[in-house]
Amino acid sequence: MPYTNGHQNGHAVNGYPTNRTSRRALRAGIYSPTVTFFDPSTEDLDLPTIRKHAVRLAQDGLVGLVTMGSNGEAVHLSRKERAQVTRATREALDEAGFDDVPVIVGASEQSVRGTLELCREAQTAGGEYVLIVPPSYYRTAMNEDALYDYYMGVAEESPLPIILYNYPGAVAGIDMDSDFIIKLSQHPNIVGTKFTCGNTGKLTRVALATNAVSVRSEGSGYMAFGGMADFTAQTLASGGSGIIAGGANVVPKTIVHVWNMWRQGKIEKAVEVQKLLSKGDWVLTKAAIPGTKSAIQQYFGYGGYPRRPLQHMSEENTKVLGESIREIMDFEKSL
Repeated sequence: MPYTNGHQNGHAVNGYPTNRTSRRALRAGIYSPTVTFFDPSTEDLDLPTIRKHAVRLAQDGLVGLVTMGSNGEAVHLSRKERAQVTRATREALDEAGFDDVPVIVGASEQSVRGTLELCREAQTAGGEYVLIVPPSYYRTAMNEDALYDYYMGVAEESPLPIILYNYPGAVAGIDMDSDFIIKLSQHPNIVGTKFTCGNTGKLTRVALATNAVSVRSEGSGYMAFGGMADFTAQTLASGGSGIIAGGANVVPKTIVHVWNMWRQGKIEKAVEVQKLLSKGDWVLTKAAIPGTKSAIQQYFGYGGYPRRPLQHMSEENTKVLGESIREIMDFEKSL
């Protein structure tokens, strides 16, 4: 029988905050790591557009947002700017009546001390959970013992619950296996994992061992998130808790539709739409942040460009991108 490792919704455990004490619940469903918008001329933060985008995503059915994730260009922002983005997102959601939508904040640094500083700043700015990748600058020194000490050091002192972020492509290939994630998850201040590794077998094992939240059960409160839209249905089949998907910046309704069809028992319909989603999401994944912003600009009238050194898309590539996602955008607009 899977253990219920203290991540009980509605109860603090050993003094650590969990999902439903003084913070908004992490619910089963679709989340997005929001992109950060800039003035196209000055590269200054475009806070009105950041606020508008957050509200649009909530209106389209997302149950949580992530600021300062990979799509949020946190590495291009000062710490003051990071706090401004999180604060603007939280305020916009509250003002629009989406006060039940939690804000998760990317808060990774290379040291325990630095990461804890970001966790405290995230809390001050209105974040309620933090998303943390393994440190990787000193890659050869980051063995399992070092990574365990890092996460335990942060978990013991962070004022916000932690979601582990397994994203080998962003951290010099560090890929935490299921045994290690399950070991980390026993700490009551570690409340979830995002699997951007795309390994559904790993997600399945962790979801089982932690008795994770799913469409059928609140389980222990632990969250097992798929990390890309192109395996939304697969995450559901694996007992996962939700998706944190960059593609949800562009096609939130489509991803929510897959989730809801599965939840309603319409499995064949969910799989049919998943095929369309996987095709479109791959285009966006290859085009990365510039492409995501270009897609938003073309189909929603705002978006702009990333900060340098990320490149603007050429006029030709912009046109090709728009045509390549037309099928999924037509479906999105039909919902």
